[in-house]
Amino acid sequence: MRQTRPFIILVTVLGLLTSCASKKDILYMQDAEAGTSKAISYTNPTIQPNDILKITVESTLPEAALPYNKVASNTMTQNLQIMQLDGYLVSKNNTITFPVLGTIATQGKTTATLAEAIREQLMEGNHLADPSVNVRLLNAKVSVLGEVKQPGTFTFTEQNITLMQALGYAGDLTINGKRDDIIVMRELDDEMQIAHINLTESSFIDSEFYYIKPNDVIVVNPNNTKVKTAGFIGNAGTVLTIASLALSVTILLTR
Repeated sequence: MRQTRPFIILVTVLGLLTSCASKKDILYMQDAEAGTSKAISYTNPTIQPNDILKITVESTLPEAALPYNKVASNTMTQNLQIMQLDGYLVSKNNTITFPVLGTIATQGKTTATLAEAIREQLMEGNHLADPSVNVRLLNAKVSVLGEVKQPGTFTFTEQNITLMQALGYAGDLTINGKRDDIIVMRELDDEMQIAHINLTESSFIDSEFYYIKPNDVIVVNPNNTKVKTAGFIGNAGTVLTIASLALSVTILLTR
């Protein structure tokens, strides 16, 4: 029996090593200090094909602005889906068809610059005096995949959300999520950008990927502990089972 004691100790240590994760793999923003502040820069995303826009035109004379608004656009009881059906769909050619003004280009424009462009056209064509134009994106969405509690695609109506907020929509990372290598995929002007974000350090706040843009895809891969337990030999339960069988055989043979 004494000969089996080192074996039992070895099995116990092996089980602990295969199932434990360091707090360095789990804690967010480990280098952040209380009271510190950072300047955050935000760039409004450019309008992309298949975006759905809500455009509202107002004037000092409400009746004069009616031809430039869709009939149901000011109904307060609308839900988001109805608003999307009532919105302006950006074509593959980066254009929208606007009442009275006709085709308007959206290439390279943000919601703010598009609103200003429409406002200028209304004023230059003497359509309205001192109009107010508001443009809002209705179908902004982000997909969160991998080691999160609720993976999926989430729609947001805020002008901007952060990476942490997007992960919050998905219920946060599981204990097995790899926090030091979050992948963010972003398609912009027919180009795919891929970034690797380390959430255990606060430096990601300075990244252009701190703010999520519409259609971003966030991928959370499993950490090393999860990867090890995914294999046959690396699985802690499997190791302990094999070790228990080996121990039983050893006891039987030594009796």
